[in-house]
Amino acid sequence: MVLSQTSFLLAEAVPNPSTIALEENSQSSQGLENCPSELQLLPGDRPPIGCPDWEDQTDNSMAQVRSAAELDDIRPGDWAYQALKVLIERYDVLTGYPDAKFRGNQPLTRNEFAAVLNQVFTRLEEVFATGEIAKIREDFSTLRRLQESYGGISRNLNARLNTLDQRLGNRETRQFSTTTKLSGQTIQIFTDGSKAPMTSVTRIRLDLRTSFTGNDLLLTQLEAGNNGGDAISRAQSRRLNLLGTDGVLADGGGLDYVGVSRAVRVSKLHYTFQPVADLQLTLGPRLNPRDFIDYNRFANSSDKNFSSSFFMNNPLIVQSQVDRSGGAGAAIAWNPGKSALTIKALYAAADAENPQAGDSKGGLLGDRYQGSLELEYAFNKDLISRLQFTRSKINGVDIHAGGINVEWTWNKQLAVFGRYGIGSYRGFNSILGQDLDLTPQSWAIGTIVRNIVIPDSSAGLAIGQPFVTGDLGNTTQTNFEGFYSFLINENIGITPGLLIVTNPNNQRASTIWEFYVRIMFSF
Repeated sequence: MVLSQTSFLLAEAVPNPSTIALEENSQSSQGLENCPSELQLLPGDRPPIGCPDWEDQTDNSMAQVRSAAELDDIRPGDWAYQALKVLIERYDVLTGYPDAKFRGNQPLTRNEFAAVLNQVFTRLEEVFATGEIAKIREDFSTLRRLQESYGGISRNLNARLNTLDQRLGNRETRQFSTTTKLSGQTIQIFTDGSKAPMTSVTRIRLDLRTSFTGNDLLLTQLEAGNNGGDAISRAQSRRLNLLGTDGVLADGGGLDYVGVSRAVRVSKLHYTFQPVADLQLTLGPRLNPRDFIDYNRFANSSDKNFSSSFFMNNPLIVQSQVDRSGGAGAAIAWNPGKSALTIKALYAAADAENPQAGDSKGGLLGDRYQGSLELEYAFNKDLISRLQFTRSKINGVDIHAGGINVEWTWNKQLAVFGRYGIGSYRGFNSILGQDLDLTPQSWAIGTIVRNIVIPDSSAGLAIGQPFVTGDLGNTTQTNFEGFYSFLINENIGITPGLLIVTNPNNQRASTIWEFYVRIMFSF
Protein backbone atom coordinates (compact mmCIF):
# COMPACT_ATOMS: atom_id res chain seq x y z
CA MET A 1 0.00 0.00 0.00
CA VAL A 2 2.83 2.37 0.88
CA LEU A 3 4.67 1.80 -2.40
CA SER A 4 1.54 2.14 -4.52
CA GLN A 5 0.65 5.46 -2.93
CA THR A 6 4.20 6.72 -3.36
CA SER A 7 4.27 5.68 -7.01
CA PHE A 8 1.00 7.49 -7.63
CA LEU A 9 2.31 10.68 -6.02
CA LEU A 10 5.56 10.39 -7.97
CA ALA A 11 3.70 10.02 -11.24
CA GLU A 12 1.73 13.17 -10.51
CA ALA A 13 4.39 15.37 -8.95
CA VAL A 14 7.93 14.04 -9.67
CA PRO A 15 9.42 13.94 -13.21
CA ASN A 16 11.64 11.26 -14.66
CA PRO A 17 14.82 10.77 -12.62
CA SER A 18 17.00 11.60 -15.62
CA THR A 19 15.07 14.82 -16.06
CA ILE A 20 15.69 15.71 -12.42
CA ALA A 21 19.37 15.05 -12.88
CA LEU A 22 19.50 17.33 -15.93
CA GLU A 23 17.64 20.05 -14.02
CA GLU A 24 20.00 19.74 -11.06
CA ASN A 25 23.05 20.06 -13.34
CA SER A 26 21.48 23.04 -15.03
CA GLN A 27 20.73 24.73 -11.71
CA SER A 28 24.22 24.12 -10.39
CA SER A 29 25.69 25.68 -13.50
CA GLN A 30 23.57 28.77 -13.05
CA GLY A 31 25.00 29.36 -9.54
CA LEU A 32 22.90 31.11 -6.95
CA GLU A 33 21.07 33.50 -9.21
CA ASN A 34 17.82 31.48 -8.96
CA CYS A 35 17.92 31.17 -5.18
CA PRO A 36 15.09 32.98 -3.37
CA SER A 37 15.81 35.96 -1.18
CA GLU A 38 15.39 35.69 2.59
CA LEU A 39 12.14 37.68 2.45
CA GLN A 40 10.59 35.18 0.03
CA LEU A 41 10.75 32.35 2.55
CA LEU A 42 8.12 31.65 5.20
CA PRO A 43 9.16 31.73 8.88
CA GLY A 44 10.94 28.48 9.73
CA ASP A 45 11.68 27.58 6.08
CA ARG A 46 15.23 26.88 4.91
CA PRO A 47 16.63 27.73 1.47
CA PRO A 48 16.60 25.02 -1.22
CA ILE A 49 19.52 22.70 -1.72
CA GLY A 50 22.60 24.57 -2.83
CA CYS A 51 21.34 27.96 -1.65
CA PRO A 52 22.84 29.77 1.35
CA ASP A 53 21.15 29.62 4.74
CA TRP A 54 20.91 33.12 6.21
CA GLU A 55 20.73 31.84 9.78
CA ASP A 56 23.80 29.66 9.32
CA GLN A 57 26.33 30.71 6.71
CA THR A 58 28.05 27.32 6.78
CA ASP A 59 27.61 25.04 3.80
CA ASN A 60 24.24 23.36 4.31
CA SER A 61 24.01 21.60 0.94
CA MET A 62 23.36 17.92 1.28
CA ALA A 63 26.12 15.47 0.43
CA GLN A 64 26.28 11.72 0.04
CA VAL A 65 27.61 9.62 2.91
CA ARG A 66 28.67 5.97 2.65
CA SER A 67 28.24 4.82 6.25
CA ALA A 68 26.17 5.72 9.28
CA ALA A 69 29.45 5.95 11.21
CA GLU A 70 30.32 9.08 9.19
CA LEU A 71 27.51 11.03 10.90
CA ASP A 72 28.77 12.70 14.06
CA ASP A 73 25.32 13.33 15.57
CA ILE A 74 24.09 9.71 15.26
CA ARG A 75 25.09 7.09 17.85
CA PRO A 76 24.54 3.31 17.74
CA GLY A 77 22.25 3.61 20.75
CA ASP A 78 19.89 6.04 19.01
CA TRP A 79 16.46 4.66 18.13
CA ALA A 80 16.86 5.66 14.46
CA TYR A 81 20.42 4.34 14.05
CA GLN A 82 19.53 0.94 12.56
CA ALA A 83 17.13 2.44 10.03
CA LEU A 84 19.74 4.97 8.90
CA LYS A 85 22.39 2.25 8.69
CA VAL A 86 20.23 0.13 6.34
CA LEU A 87 19.22 3.05 4.11
CA ILE A 88 22.79 4.30 3.78
CA GLU A 89 24.78 1.10 3.55
CA ARG A 90 22.35 -1.23 1.76
CA TYR A 91 20.55 1.16 -0.57
CA ASP A 92 23.01 4.05 -0.71
CA VAL A 93 20.19 6.61 -0.82
CA LEU A 94 20.35 8.67 2.39
CA THR A 95 22.30 11.92 2.47
CA GLY A 96 23.90 13.96 5.19
CA TYR A 97 25.51 17.36 5.35
CA PRO A 98 29.16 18.22 4.59
CA ASP A 99 29.76 18.94 8.27
CA ALA A 100 29.22 15.20 8.94
CA LYS A 101 25.85 15.74 10.61
CA PHE A 102 22.48 14.20 9.84
CA ARG A 103 20.38 16.81 11.73
CA GLY A 104 17.53 14.41 12.42
CA ASN A 105 15.36 16.96 14.24
CA GLN A 106 15.60 19.51 11.44
CA PRO A 107 12.50 19.95 9.20
CA LEU A 108 12.74 18.57 5.66
CA THR A 109 12.14 21.04 2.82
CA ARG A 110 10.17 20.09 -0.29
CA ASN A 111 13.34 20.34 -2.38
CA GLU A 112 15.25 17.99 -0.08
CA PHE A 113 12.34 15.54 -0.13
CA ALA A 114 12.31 15.57 -3.94
CA ALA A 115 16.07 15.01 -4.08
CA VAL A 116 15.98 12.00 -1.72
CA LEU A 117 12.93 10.55 -3.49
CA ASN A 118 14.81 10.85 -6.79
CA GLN A 119 17.70 8.90 -5.29
CA VAL A 120 15.31 6.17 -4.13
CA PHE A 121 13.78 5.65 -7.55
CA THR A 122 17.13 5.92 -9.30
CA ARG A 123 18.42 3.16 -7.04
CA LEU A 124 15.32 1.03 -7.72
CA GLU A 125 15.89 1.37 -11.47
CA GLU A 126 19.49 0.22 -10.99
CA VAL A 127 18.33 -2.81 -8.99
CA PHE A 128 15.81 -3.85 -11.66
CA ALA A 129 18.30 -3.21 -14.47
CA THR A 130 21.07 -5.30 -12.92
CA GLY A 131 18.82 -8.13 -11.80
CA GLU A 132 19.57 -7.68 -8.09
CA ILE A 133 15.94 -8.31 -7.11
CA ALA A 134 16.91 -10.95 -4.56
CA LYS A 135 18.85 -8.30 -2.66
CA ILE A 136 15.70 -6.44 -1.78
CA ARG A 137 13.17 -9.30 -1.84
CA GLU A 138 13.49 -9.74 1.91
CA ASP A 139 12.67 -6.07 2.46
CA PHE A 140 9.66 -6.27 0.15
CA SER A 141 8.40 -9.27 2.14
CA THR A 142 8.78 -7.24 5.32
CA LEU A 143 6.86 -4.36 3.76
CA ARG A 144 4.07 -6.73 2.72
CA ARG A 145 3.77 -8.11 6.26
CA LEU A 146 3.69 -4.59 7.66
CA GLN A 147 1.01 -3.66 5.15
CA GLU A 148 -1.11 -6.63 6.23
CA SER A 149 -0.54 -5.92 9.92
CA TYR A 150 -1.36 -2.23 9.72
CA GLY A 151 -4.09 -2.56 7.13
CA GLY A 152 -6.73 -3.21 9.80
CA ILE A 153 -5.51 -0.24 11.84
CA SER A 154 -5.65 1.96 8.76
CA ARG A 155 -9.19 0.84 7.94
CA ASN A 156 -10.25 1.44 11.55
CA LEU A 157 -8.78 4.94 11.49
CA ASN A 158 -10.54 5.70 8.22
CA ALA A 159 -13.85 4.51 9.66
CA ARG A 160 -13.39 6.65 12.77
CA LEU A 161 -12.54 9.68 10.65
CA ASN A 162 -15.67 9.15 8.55
CA THR A 163 -17.77 8.88 11.73
CA LEU A 164 -16.17 12.06 13.07
CA ASP A 165 -16.91 13.87 9.81
CA GLN A 166 -20.55 12.82 10.06
CA ARG A 167 -20.81 14.01 13.68
CA LEU A 168 -19.23 17.35 12.83
CA GLY A 169 -21.64 17.73 9.96
CA ASN A 170 -24.59 17.03 12.26
CA ARG A 171 -23.34 19.55 14.82
CA GLU A 172 -22.94 22.21 12.14
CA THR A 173 -26.48 21.69 10.89
CA ARG A 174 -27.92 21.69 14.43
CA GLN A 175 -25.83 24.45 16.01
CA PHE A 176 -27.68 27.43 17.44
CA SER A 177 -25.93 30.01 15.27
CA THR A 178 -22.63 30.58 13.50
CA THR A 179 -22.27 34.02 15.10
CA THR A 180 -24.16 33.66 18.39
CA LYS A 181 -23.38 31.63 21.51
CA LEU A 182 -26.18 30.69 23.88
CA SER A 183 -25.60 30.21 27.61
CA GLY A 184 -27.98 29.98 30.51
CA GLN A 185 -28.16 30.06 34.28
CA THR A 186 -30.77 29.19 36.87
CA ILE A 187 -30.43 30.24 40.49
CA GLN A 188 -32.61 28.37 42.97
CA ILE A 189 -32.54 29.61 46.57
CA PHE A 190 -34.15 27.91 49.54
CA THR A 191 -34.25 30.30 52.48
CA ASP A 192 -35.63 30.48 55.99
CA GLY A 193 -35.32 33.33 58.47
CA SER A 194 -36.69 35.40 61.33
CA LYS A 195 -40.47 35.87 61.37
CA ALA A 196 -40.83 34.44 57.86
CA PRO A 197 -41.74 31.02 56.46
CA MET A 198 -39.33 29.01 54.35
CA THR A 199 -39.43 30.27 50.77
CA SER A 200 -38.03 29.39 47.36
CA VAL A 201 -36.62 32.19 45.21
CA THR A 202 -35.81 31.63 41.54
CA ARG A 203 -34.01 33.62 38.86
CA ILE A 204 -33.45 32.38 35.30
CA ARG A 205 -31.21 34.06 32.72
CA LEU A 206 -30.43 33.30 29.09
CA ASP A 207 -27.50 35.08 27.43
CA LEU A 208 -27.08 35.40 23.67
CA ARG A 209 -23.58 36.60 22.78
CA THR A 210 -23.20 37.61 19.16
CA SER A 211 -19.98 38.66 17.43
CA PHE A 212 -19.84 39.95 13.87
CA THR A 213 -16.11 40.67 13.56
CA GLY A 214 -14.50 38.68 16.38
CA ASN A 215 -13.62 41.88 18.26
CA ASP A 216 -17.14 42.98 19.13
CA LEU A 217 -20.05 41.70 21.23
CA LEU A 218 -23.80 42.13 21.07
CA LEU A 219 -25.17 40.94 24.42
CA THR A 220 -28.84 40.10 24.81
CA GLN A 221 -30.00 38.77 28.17
CA LEU A 222 -33.47 37.47 28.95
CA GLU A 223 -34.51 37.23 32.59
CA ALA A 224 -37.45 35.84 34.55
CA GLY A 225 -38.11 34.75 38.12
CA ASN A 226 -40.88 33.81 40.53
CA ASN A 227 -41.18 37.22 42.23
CA GLY A 228 -39.90 35.49 45.38
CA GLY A 229 -39.12 37.13 48.69
CA ASP A 230 -37.11 36.35 51.79
CA ALA A 231 -37.08 37.22 55.49
CA ILE A 232 -35.03 40.39 54.94
CA SER A 233 -37.20 41.77 52.14
CA ARG A 234 -40.29 41.02 54.21
CA ALA A 235 -38.90 42.94 57.20
CA GLN A 236 -37.75 45.85 55.00
CA SER A 237 -41.22 46.11 53.46
CA ARG A 238 -43.17 46.26 56.72
CA ARG A 239 -42.59 50.00 56.51
CA LEU A 240 -41.51 52.09 53.54
CA ASN A 241 -38.62 50.18 51.99
CA LEU A 242 -35.71 52.62 52.29
CA LEU A 243 -32.67 50.33 52.31
CA GLY A 244 -33.86 46.99 50.95
CA THR A 245 -32.78 45.30 47.76
CA ASP A 246 -35.31 47.52 45.96
CA GLY A 247 -34.87 50.38 48.46
CA VAL A 248 -36.01 53.91 47.67
CA LEU A 249 -32.74 55.48 48.90
CA ALA A 250 -30.11 52.80 48.43
CA ASP A 251 -29.59 49.08 47.97
CA GLY A 252 -28.71 47.79 51.41
CA GLY A 253 -30.78 44.69 51.13
CA GLY A 254 -30.78 40.95 51.31
CA LEU A 255 -30.78 38.42 48.50
CA ASP A 256 -30.06 39.81 45.04
CA TYR A 257 -32.65 37.52 43.43
CA VAL A 258 -35.81 38.76 45.19
CA GLY A 259 -38.54 40.53 43.30
CA VAL A 260 -37.61 39.23 39.84
CA SER A 261 -40.80 39.30 37.77
CA ARG A 262 -42.43 36.17 36.41
CA ALA A 263 -42.75 37.85 33.02
CA VAL A 264 -39.76 37.39 30.72
CA ARG A 265 -37.99 40.69 30.13
CA VAL A 266 -34.88 41.92 28.33
CA SER A 267 -32.56 42.70 31.21
CA LYS A 268 -29.47 43.48 29.10
CA LEU A 269 -29.14 44.67 25.52
CA HIS A 270 -26.00 46.46 24.40
CA TYR A 271 -23.27 46.37 21.75
CA THR A 272 -19.55 46.63 22.57
CA PHE A 273 -16.80 47.36 20.05
CA GLN A 274 -13.37 49.01 19.73
CA PRO A 275 -13.42 52.16 17.56
CA VAL A 276 -9.68 52.65 18.17
CA ALA A 277 -6.94 50.72 19.92
CA ASP A 278 -7.16 50.57 23.71
CA LEU A 279 -10.69 52.06 23.72
CA GLN A 280 -13.84 50.01 24.28
CA LEU A 281 -17.24 51.58 23.64
CA THR A 282 -20.63 50.15 24.65
CA LEU A 283 -23.99 51.45 23.46
CA GLY A 284 -27.45 50.11 24.11
CA PRO A 285 -31.00 50.56 25.37
CA ARG A 286 -30.46 48.34 28.43
CA LEU A 287 -27.23 48.82 30.40
CA ASN A 288 -26.66 47.93 34.06
CA PRO A 289 -24.06 50.18 35.75
CA ARG A 290 -22.76 47.27 37.87
CA ASP A 291 -21.44 45.65 34.67
CA PHE A 292 -19.14 48.59 33.88
CA ILE A 293 -18.02 50.21 37.17
CA ASP A 294 -17.32 49.19 40.77
CA TYR A 295 -16.14 45.74 39.71
CA ASN A 296 -14.44 43.59 42.34
CA ARG A 297 -13.20 40.06 41.72
CA PHE A 298 -14.31 38.89 45.17
CA ALA A 299 -17.62 40.69 45.67
CA ASN A 300 -19.45 41.44 42.44
CA SER A 301 -21.34 38.34 41.31
CA SER A 302 -24.32 36.94 43.20
CA ASP A 303 -24.01 33.59 41.41
CA LYS A 304 -20.39 33.00 42.43
CA ASN A 305 -19.72 34.78 45.72
CA PHE A 306 -21.92 36.91 48.00
CA SER A 307 -25.69 36.59 47.55
CA SER A 308 -26.49 39.91 49.23
CA SER A 309 -27.01 42.75 46.77
CA PHE A 310 -25.35 45.16 49.20
CA PHE A 311 -22.00 43.36 49.11
CA MET A 312 -22.00 43.33 45.31
CA ASN A 313 -21.68 47.11 44.90
CA ASN A 314 -21.29 50.39 46.74
CA PRO A 315 -24.93 51.57 47.00
CA LEU A 316 -23.92 55.26 46.68
CA ILE A 317 -21.88 54.68 43.50
CA VAL A 318 -24.23 52.20 41.80
CA GLN A 319 -27.76 53.54 42.17
CA SER A 320 -30.19 50.62 42.45
CA GLN A 321 -33.08 52.62 40.97
CA VAL A 322 -31.15 52.66 37.67
CA ASP A 323 -29.12 49.47 37.99
CA ARG A 324 -31.82 46.89 38.71
CA SER A 325 -34.07 47.94 35.85
CA GLY A 326 -31.23 48.94 33.53
CA GLY A 327 -31.15 52.03 31.39
CA ALA A 328 -30.34 53.34 27.94
CA GLY A 329 -26.94 54.94 27.50
CA ALA A 330 -23.26 54.34 26.87
CA ALA A 331 -20.09 53.21 28.63
CA ILE A 332 -16.42 53.53 27.75
CA ALA A 333 -13.25 51.89 29.03
CA TRP A 334 -9.92 53.37 27.98
CA ASN A 335 -6.66 51.59 28.79
CA PRO A 336 -3.97 53.84 27.23
CA GLY A 337 -1.05 51.82 25.96
CA LYS A 338 -2.16 48.73 27.87
CA SER A 339 -0.88 50.47 30.99
CA ALA A 340 -1.85 49.90 34.63
CA LEU A 341 -4.41 52.72 34.40
CA THR A 342 -7.93 52.22 33.03
CA ILE A 343 -10.41 55.09 32.77
CA LYS A 344 -14.09 54.13 32.78
CA ALA A 345 -17.21 56.23 32.36
CA LEU A 346 -20.92 55.56 31.84
CA TYR A 347 -24.28 57.20 31.53
CA ALA A 348 -27.60 55.36 31.88
CA ALA A 349 -31.20 56.63 32.04
CA ALA A 350 -33.76 54.22 33.52
CA ASP A 351 -36.79 55.91 31.87
CA ALA A 352 -35.24 56.79 28.52
CA GLU A 353 -38.12 55.19 26.60
CA ASN A 354 -40.81 57.04 28.62
CA PRO A 355 -40.83 60.85 28.29
CA GLN A 356 -43.58 61.17 30.93
CA ALA A 357 -41.88 59.24 33.74
CA GLY A 358 -40.33 60.76 36.87
CA ASP A 359 -40.26 64.28 38.21
CA SER A 360 -38.32 65.58 35.21
CA LYS A 361 -40.60 63.75 32.75
CA GLY A 362 -38.14 60.96 32.12
CA GLY A 363 -36.49 60.62 28.74
CA LEU A 364 -32.84 60.09 27.99
CA LEU A 365 -31.70 63.13 30.00
CA GLY A 366 -34.40 63.18 32.66
CA ASP A 367 -35.00 61.67 36.09
CA ARG A 368 -33.97 58.75 36.75
CA TYR A 369 -30.38 58.75 35.49
CA GLN A 370 -26.82 58.05 36.60
CA GLY A 371 -23.46 59.28 35.27
CA SER A 372 -20.24 57.84 36.70
CA LEU A 373 -16.48 58.11 36.29
CA GLU A 374 -13.95 55.59 37.59
CA LEU A 375 -10.14 55.50 37.60
CA GLU A 376 -8.83 51.97 38.01
CA TYR A 377 -5.16 51.40 38.77
CA ALA A 378 -3.48 48.01 39.00
CA PHE A 379 -0.35 48.27 41.14
CA ASN A 380 0.21 44.65 40.15
CA LYS A 381 -1.99 41.68 39.34
CA ASP A 382 -2.78 41.21 43.03
CA LEU A 383 -3.50 44.77 44.19
CA ILE A 384 -6.06 46.92 42.35
CA SER A 385 -7.75 50.14 43.45
CA ARG A 386 -10.59 52.18 41.95
CA LEU A 387 -11.50 55.83 42.59
CA GLN A 388 -15.12 56.65 41.70
CA PHE A 389 -17.55 59.52 41.28
CA THR A 390 -21.30 59.36 40.56
CA ARG A 391 -23.76 62.11 39.69
CA SER A 392 -27.41 61.05 39.53
CA LYS A 393 -30.96 62.22 39.95
CA ILE A 394 -33.44 59.78 41.47
CA ASN A 395 -37.09 60.63 42.17
CA GLY A 396 -36.34 64.36 42.31
CA VAL A 397 -33.24 64.10 44.52
CA ASP A 398 -29.82 65.26 43.30
CA ILE A 399 -27.11 62.82 44.34
CA HIS A 400 -23.34 63.32 44.31
CA ALA A 401 -21.10 60.54 45.62
CA GLY A 402 -17.44 59.57 45.68
CA GLY A 403 -15.94 56.24 46.58
CA ILE A 404 -12.99 53.88 46.62
CA ASN A 405 -12.89 50.16 45.87
CA VAL A 406 -9.83 48.02 46.73
CA GLU A 407 -9.07 44.33 46.23
CA TRP A 408 -5.94 42.53 47.38
CA THR A 409 -4.98 38.94 46.67
CA TRP A 410 -2.76 37.96 49.60
CA ASN A 411 -1.88 34.54 48.14
CA LYS A 412 -3.54 31.75 46.16
CA GLN A 413 -5.90 31.00 49.03
CA LEU A 414 -6.62 34.34 50.72
CA ALA A 415 -7.95 37.66 49.41
CA VAL A 416 -9.45 40.75 51.03
CA PHE A 417 -11.58 43.59 49.66
CA GLY A 418 -13.17 46.81 50.80
CA ARG A 419 -15.45 49.62 49.61
CA TYR A 420 -16.10 53.08 51.02
CA GLY A 421 -18.32 55.89 49.79
CA ILE A 422 -19.61 59.29 50.87
CA GLY A 423 -22.30 61.35 49.19
CA SER A 424 -24.96 64.02 49.39
CA TYR A 425 -28.72 63.70 48.82
CA ARG A 426 -30.46 67.04 48.21
CA GLY A 427 -34.01 67.72 47.05
CA PHE A 428 -37.65 66.77 47.41
CA ASN A 429 -38.16 63.02 47.14
CA SER A 430 -41.47 62.34 45.40
CA ILE A 431 -41.74 58.79 46.80
CA LEU A 432 -41.13 59.82 50.43
CA GLY A 433 -42.98 63.13 50.01
CA GLN A 434 -40.32 65.07 51.91
CA ASP A 435 -37.22 67.20 51.43
CA LEU A 436 -33.90 65.42 51.93
CA ASP A 437 -30.63 66.93 53.06
CA LEU A 438 -28.44 63.93 53.81
CA THR A 439 -24.70 63.24 53.81
CA PRO A 440 -24.56 59.44 54.00
CA GLN A 441 -21.52 57.20 54.11
CA SER A 442 -21.27 53.55 53.14
CA TRP A 443 -18.61 50.92 53.84
CA ALA A 444 -18.01 47.20 53.53
CA ILE A 445 -15.02 44.92 54.11
CA GLY A 446 -14.63 41.22 53.58
CA THR A 447 -12.39 38.28 52.84
CA ILE A 448 -12.41 35.24 50.56
CA VAL A 449 -10.64 31.96 51.36
CA ARG A 450 -10.26 29.29 48.67
CA ASN A 451 -9.84 25.52 48.68
CA ILE A 452 -11.08 24.77 52.18
CA VAL A 453 -11.59 20.99 52.45
CA ILE A 454 -12.99 20.73 48.90
CA PRO A 455 -10.82 21.67 45.87
CA ASP A 456 -12.01 24.79 43.99
CA SER A 457 -14.28 25.74 46.87
CA SER A 458 -14.47 29.24 48.33
CA ALA A 459 -15.69 30.74 51.58
CA GLY A 460 -16.45 34.37 52.28
CA LEU A 461 -17.15 36.70 55.19
CA ALA A 462 -18.24 40.34 54.90
CA ILE A 463 -19.65 43.08 57.10
CA GLY A 464 -20.75 46.62 56.29
CA GLN A 465 -23.22 49.47 56.74
CA PRO A 466 -25.04 50.69 53.63
CA PHE A 467 -26.29 54.14 54.73
CA VAL A 468 -24.59 55.75 57.71
CA THR A 469 -26.18 59.09 58.60
CA GLY A 470 -27.60 60.71 61.71
CA ASP A 471 -30.41 62.36 59.74
CA LEU A 472 -32.29 59.20 58.76
CA GLY A 473 -33.89 57.01 61.41
CA ASN A 474 -32.70 56.53 64.95
CA THR A 475 -29.82 54.08 64.41
CA THR A 476 -27.72 52.50 61.63
CA GLN A 477 -28.41 49.31 59.68
CA THR A 478 -25.58 46.76 59.66
CA ASN A 479 -25.27 43.80 57.27
CA PHE A 480 -23.31 40.58 57.63
CA GLU A 481 -22.92 37.57 55.30
CA GLY A 482 -20.98 34.34 55.38
CA PHE A 483 -21.02 31.58 52.77
CA TYR A 484 -19.27 28.41 51.62
CA SER A 485 -19.46 27.58 47.91
CA PHE A 486 -18.39 24.41 46.11
CA LEU A 487 -18.96 22.73 42.76
CA ILE A 488 -20.66 19.40 42.15
CA ASN A 489 -19.40 19.56 38.57
CA GLU A 490 -18.67 22.33 36.07
CA ASN A 491 -22.41 23.02 35.65
CA ILE A 492 -23.76 22.72 39.20
CA GLY A 493 -22.69 24.65 42.27
CA ILE A 494 -24.05 24.64 45.83
CA THR A 495 -23.67 27.46 48.36
CA PRO A 496 -25.02 27.40 51.92
CA GLY A 497 -24.90 30.78 53.64
CA LEU A 498 -26.05 33.06 56.43
CA LEU A 499 -27.32 36.65 56.25
CA ILE A 500 -27.75 38.92 59.27
CA VAL A 501 -29.29 42.42 59.18
CA THR A 502 -29.57 44.54 62.31
CA ASN A 503 -31.79 47.62 62.57
CA PRO A 504 -33.29 47.41 59.05
CA ASN A 505 -34.01 50.77 57.39
CA ASN A 506 -31.96 52.52 60.10
CA GLN A 507 -34.77 51.88 62.61
CA ARG A 508 -34.41 50.08 65.93
CA ALA A 509 -35.87 46.64 65.36
CA SER A 510 -35.18 42.97 65.94
CA THR A 511 -32.17 41.47 64.22
CA ILE A 512 -33.00 39.42 61.10
CA TRP A 513 -31.34 36.03 60.77
CA GLU A 514 -31.63 34.30 57.43
CA PHE A 515 -30.22 30.96 56.31
CA TYR A 516 -30.10 29.99 52.66
CA VAL A 517 -28.93 27.29 50.29
CA ARG A 518 -28.16 28.51 46.78
CA ILE A 519 -28.11 26.03 43.90
CA MET A 520 -26.74 27.24 40.58
CA PHE A 521 -27.33 25.42 37.30
CA SER A 522 -25.47 26.71 34.25
CA PHE A 523 -24.88 25.65 30.68
